[in-house]
Amino acid sequence: MLIIRRRAYARAGLIGNPSDGYHGKTISLSVRNFHAEVVLYEWEDVEIVATAMDQSRFGSVQELVRDVRLHGYYGGMRLLKATIKKFVEYCVRQGHELHDRNFSVRHESTIPRQVGLAGSSAIIVATLRCLMDFYGVAIPREVQPSLALAVENEELGIAAGLQDRVIQVYEGLVFMDFAPEKMQERAGFLCGHYEPLDPALLPPVYIAYSPDVSEPTEVFHNDIRSRFQRGEAAVVRAMGKFAALAAQTRDALLARDAERVARLMDENFDTRRSIYQLPAGQVRLVETARSVGACAKFAGSGGAIIGTYRDEAMFGELERALGAIGCRVIKPIIVP
Repeated sequence: MLIIRRRAYARAGLIGNPSDGYHGKTISLSVRNFHAEVVLYEWEDVEIVATAMDQSRFGSVQELVRDVRLHGYYGGMRLLKATIKKFVEYCVRQGHELHDRNFSVRHESTIPRQVGLAGSSAIIVATLRCLMDFYGVAIPREVQPSLALAVENEELGIAAGLQDRVIQVYEGLVFMDFAPEKMQERAGFLCGHYEPLDPALLPPVYIAYSPDVSEPTEVFHNDIRSRFQRGEAAVVRAMGKFAALAAQTRDALLARDAERVARLMDENFDTRRSIYQLPAGQVRLVETARSVGACAKFAGSGGAIIGTYRDEAMFGELERALGAIGCRVIKPIIVP
């Protein structure tokens, strides 16, 4: 029996987020400590297998509440369904004739839920990899992130940008430019300019997260998007600032200027705080990390932070201080 297993990894936004959805620039890194895995095998029908994320039967109302807090109101089946639909539509438009064999597909994920480490897009990217292998369809690498984004934007109505999907397709460390003049149409999708960087350029990096201060991405982003679309000056300026910080950080990485990278990352968070009403619990993560001398900013939409640290003694201080408020601190595994 043909069995296909494909993974996509968590990601953390190093700098520039959330400007990827607003014609900006970002640098992101893949985090191999956590992954989403999709398994697809030939079957008599097309079957999407429910997992713990899709639970609909509970032993008590308290168990139901815990499940909603952990997984939100939507599980993974909608992600798989929407990905399959978008993949088939892409193949029809591009003239790829698909064979008539059916399959069963299931997924699992070790990515902490709703802390801004891109668990949903990882499931989508891993599913696309399985479908490409099963049907023998090669989608250009620069197109895959845009197709994955269309799954969430167009099919599921989730506000998101290209950043997460780009780093999960390319992996490693990537500088991304989404300025209008950099966007090019490929296979009916707009694609940005993506420049892989050597992860060895990074100073020591940590990630810390707490599921207790999480929030779904679609909730976190909606108000900023409407304010940007209305042309609110402060939001428009901030998005331009995020993009400039990403470009400056690229230069600082290439110059191996760790102190400048740290200052720019702190400035990214301070700029974000100037336009968002941030939950106190999420701000506390950043302030706690900064209290021991590390820099800190959100890794995504909140619930996880990323920063740089000077040495092992400072990393130990991060573990102590953040652990005291219920956070786990890790060193991300980054593979080019």
